[in-house]
Amino acid sequence: MTSPTIGLSRVKGGGTRLTPLLRLLILTQLAFNLGFFAVLPFLAEHLGRAVGMAGWLVGFVLGLRTFSQQGLFVVGGALADRHGIRPVVLTGCALRIAGFAWLGFARETWAVIGAVLLIGFAAALFSPAVESEVVRQAVESERTGGGSRTRVLALFTVAGQAGAFLGPLLGALLLAVDFRAVCLTGAGIFVVVLAGHARLLPQRIPGRERTRVKGGMRSVLRNRRFLGLCCAYGAYLLAYNQLYLALPAEVERATGSQAALAWLFALSSLLVVTAQLPVTRWAAARLTPSRSMLAGLLLIAAGFLTVAAGRTGTTGMLPAAGFVVLLTLGQMLVAPVVRAWVPDLAEDGRLGLYMGALSSASGLIVLLGSAATGTLLDAGLPSAVPWLALAAVPATATALLPRR
Repeated sequence: MTSPTIGLSRVKGGGTRLTPLLRLLILTQLAFNLGFFAVLPFLAEHLGRAVGMAGWLVGFVLGLRTFSQQGLFVVGGALADRHGIRPVVLTGCALRIAGFAWLGFARETWAVIGAVLLIGFAAALFSPAVESEVVRQAVESERTGGGSRTRVLALFTVAGQAGAFLGPLLGALLLAVDFRAVCLTGAGIFVVVLAGHARLLPQRIPGRERTRVKGGMRSVLRNRRFLGLCCAYGAYLLAYNQLYLALPAEVERATGSQAALAWLFALSSLLVVTAQLPVTRWAAARLTPSRSMLAGLLLIAAGFLTVAAGRTGTTGMLPAAGFVVLLTLGQMLVAPVVRAWVPDLAEDGRLGLYMGALSSASGLIVLLGSAATGTLLDAGLPSAVPWLALAAVPATATALLPRR
């Protein structure tokens, strides 16, 4: 696996210059995902077996976690615009520590929901603050000849996936102790992140102007092209969320256990770490942003169809592995392009709000879609039906893409 340090030097050598702040924020994404993905992949099984939740409730709780995170990004983005990123990031890290510690000891449904909401809201603070500043720095780098904004954001994705690659492996090792050990280790990682950022994150960032909070949502709601992008991104995020809801059910069906799940997460992350930058270069040379997203959503739909077809005949892990590969290829085409596109649609001085609104709208879609998916998986329908229904989501979303 390419280390983050090597990846950063290669990007610099390839013509994209990274400021010290960009390096810090990109490595921040790696650390965030390392702590988060040590816990999340194993949450559904824990809720079903240890806590005893029904399938629809597990789906709802997972969707609630996503909504409390993605759905409230608009709050974190607006606060970052108003107060700067340092206090928002530090507060978010402190809340994530408390949420993971609480989840480790939660055994009642209300306690699990409270911990999950706290974990999600923590990310709703720190993630839009970090993402909006990375996007702003990437646009500035492109403006001054420092390199393509999409390539910088692809590197941000690579760093996040490096954390997502290592996190499940760490979590799988800690499960030999118990789920509480997994949660407390995740909390410990965020303690380190909090201490590091308290020392290294600047009090004020040159060029970042603070704006008033009021009035921005009106411009967001009137921006039809931006809203179309939000809906398409929400369909992608709902599909991606199936790594944690539908995929565990498929792995259980194929192998009789979820032991192989960590390796499929590792496969996804390793693909992004090794192939994201080449895929981004290829797409930038041949595809417009709208065509890149179109291709990505269609690849994701094909991944769901692969499992639907496998349910009718193929045995073993091939359908699940095919789904992970196609979903990941689609992700590589969609995720950097979306972030790079938002500054062109956002009102001046409100990039944090627009980045947050992008995630909030998609979080609502995931909340509703995850509960529906959990119901489908538990409904006793022919086994291919839920996967066919899921394939229709990204395929239909292609009609909502704005043109560029």
